[in-house]
Amino acid sequence: MISLSTLPQDPGVYQFKDKENQIIYIGKAKNLRRRVSSYFKNTSQQSTKTQVLVKNIVNLEVIIVDNEVEALLLENKLIKKHSPKYNINLKDAKTYAYLLLTNEEFPRLMTTRNSNAKGKLFGPYTDGSARREVYDLCLKLFKLRVCKNMPKRACLNYHLNLCTAPCVLHVNKEQYLQQVTHATRFLKGEIQESLTILEQEMQQASQHQQYEIALEKRRQRDALLHLKEKQKVDLIKHIDQDFLVYAQDNTRAFIELFSVTKGVISGKKEFRFELQDDLLEEFITLYYSQNPPPHEIVINTAFWKNEEERKTIEAYLTKQKGSNVKVTIPQRGEKKELLLLAEKNAQYGFENTTLKEIQEKLYLPNLPVVIECFDISNLGTQHVVAGMAQWVNGKPNKSNYRRFEIQSVQGRQDDFAAMYEVISRRYKRLRDENQAFPDLIIIDGGKGQLGMATKALQELGLQIPIMGLAKQEEEIYLPKEETPHQFPTNSAMMLLIRSIRDSVHNYVLSYNKKKRQMQFKEQIKEV
Repeated sequence: MISLSTLPQDPGVYQFKDKENQIIYIGKAKNLRRRVSSYFKNTSQQSTKTQVLVKNIVNLEVIIVDNEVEALLLENKLIKKHSPKYNINLKDAKTYAYLLLTNEEFPRLMTTRNSNAKGKLFGPYTDGSARREVYDLCLKLFKLRVCKNMPKRACLNYHLNLCTAPCVLHVNKEQYLQQVTHATRFLKGEIQESLTILEQEMQQASQHQQYEIALEKRRQRDALLHLKEKQKVDLIKHIDQDFLVYAQDNTRAFIELFSVTKGVISGKKEFRFELQDDLLEEFITLYYSQNPPPHEIVINTAFWKNEEERKTIEAYLTKQKGSNVKVTIPQRGEKKELLLLAEKNAQYGFENTTLKEIQEKLYLPNLPVVIECFDISNLGTQHVVAGMAQWVNGKPNKSNYRRFEIQSVQGRQDDFAAMYEVISRRYKRLRDENQAFPDLIIIDGGKGQLGMATKALQELGLQIPIMGLAKQEEEIYLPKEETPHQFPTNSAMMLLIRSIRDSVHNYVLSYNKKKRQMQFKEQIKEV
């Protein structure tokens, strides 16, 4: 039983428990009584997730501490220990690839998606082409081995001047490890330091009349100088920063995190959550309890109510890092520009989040980037027409909308046969012209229309993911499944699917209306 009036008004941590005495949520507070009491007031104005949490609270345990920073530290220790159901789960929305320098006697450079791989990891790289460019340049500059097993004779890379062939001792271990050291600095983004060292080594080689070595060092230096000139992000060169963008809609929240290492964007992460109260503050405190905070965290919206709360967060982050950490919201300048760039990425990620939800809920093999939706329209037995709307990346691609005058069922009403015809015509043409198929087909209709559309695809020998959307209950039908699926009507997934269905419905209705108007004009002329 919870007695709010007896709760202390000190800083501390509170732990909500359910009927089985399991901890379901852990939070921190500057004033425990005020914060805990807030959960049980104005519940109708809280997020859905918070309302569900409150309904499941049966008991409460609090731990008093001296100040809010200590409360933050204790909160994170307890969350890690108990993993409560209603605290956010930090799961990266995507697995990105890294570059890895192995910890072998003669380290090799490779690509991996395993963040726990043994060796030195660099990344993650969100852009595959950028990762390959860095990989190729690193090999060209520092000539590291890439072979899985050390061969008994020098491979092609040696003859292409991309490897110094430690396998046959064309270079000794000390010399090779020096190459690895240079490559490590380069991959860390420490280009200026690499330039200085290469300049020194070039001069030393020249003084000792080792002209081939001096020439190679100069080539490496020139390549790094060119790379340095290409870097477009040039903020504060001596500190690391995270740019953190928060966005939300009625049901979801999305966080985009840009890591900037000494002025250069070094990685991007995306996180998605169910909407809940105080999510941004909880994310920051939990994320930076698991990852070392940078010198500065740049955000797009304040989550504190006053300056004192902001200083409390900074004190907590400073204690986590062991040196000073700032949290800022820029109003202008280069930081603001980079924050706007992160916001663009967040908006794109937010849109993709809906597509990912569709992919997961409908068990699609690929992200439904291209969706084509079909609807039939008729007036009794006349003017039977069909329309197709194409959406790309969650937005209508109106240049690829298509209209069809149904030929097989004129003079009678048969939506099933009409759907069979339009699907056959559309995808036979794409197949015969060797054009790309969509990632998902949506049929405006239930089990019957879906069955005829599926039959048309099977007869064409095509396997394209397809679903039917029944109008009355907004149920989703899938092939070979008797029972339809129902999802929350206000979810982002269903809002997008309905928008696609409505767009083709309006499109085909306007075509039907146009056909009737044309017939009416012809009739007037005859009179």
